[in-house]
Amino acid sequence: MAHEAIVLASASPRRHALLREAGLAFDVLAANVDESLDGAPEPEAAAAELAQRKAAAVRESLGDGAQGRWLIGADTIVAVPASQGWLLLGKAADSREAAGMLRSLSGTTHRVVTGVCVLGIAAGGRATAHAATETTAVTMRELTAEEIDAYVASGEWRDKAGGYAIQESADRFVTELTGGGFDNVVGLPVALTLELLESAGAPLPLRGGQR
Repeated sequence: MAHEAIVLASASPRRHALLREAGLAFDVLAANVDESLDGAPEPEAAAAELAQRKAAAVRESLGDGAQGRWLIGADTIVAVPASQGWLLLGKAADSREAAGMLRSLSGTTHRVVTGVCVLGIAAGGRATAHAATETTAVTMRELTAEEIDAYVASGEWRDKAGGYAIQESADRFVTELTGGGFDNVVGLPVALTLELLESAGAPLPLRGGQR
């Protein structure tokens, strides 16, 4: 079977759907990386760093098979204003943590930041990185304890940065989006990703061999 020229370093079905809707063909190779961060980085710096780690991890996994391909790493972080800087929220480990995240987000305008890194791998293995972030300000109304409990019980929080899915029933919690787009909050800013692919020299749209 022929390989696609694009490789997405993410197991997220939401990112898969967004790229497919953009007309791209791609392979998936999920990246397992250390997501710990030193110090207290700004949300944009944190998302960019993790996206770069994911793209680099896939390059290492593919070895020579990365040559002539474009590797996309992406990471989404939810950031809540705190007394000193930002409280960065990734994916909740369990229902208790998910409920705590929703309590932190209730009644706030918080940031959803997605970092995207495209590694273009030339013949011979030379890599060129193109990376950027997109930030969306999300205003969430005050949530009642009953709403939080019901949402956590639904299980939608699983595998979602910040413990909620705006593309599912949590859309009723959100009153305003400013700055970046809805797709950024879902997990992948499509226009930005296409710009990075084009800058890295990827011909668009990319169609590989028959599946």
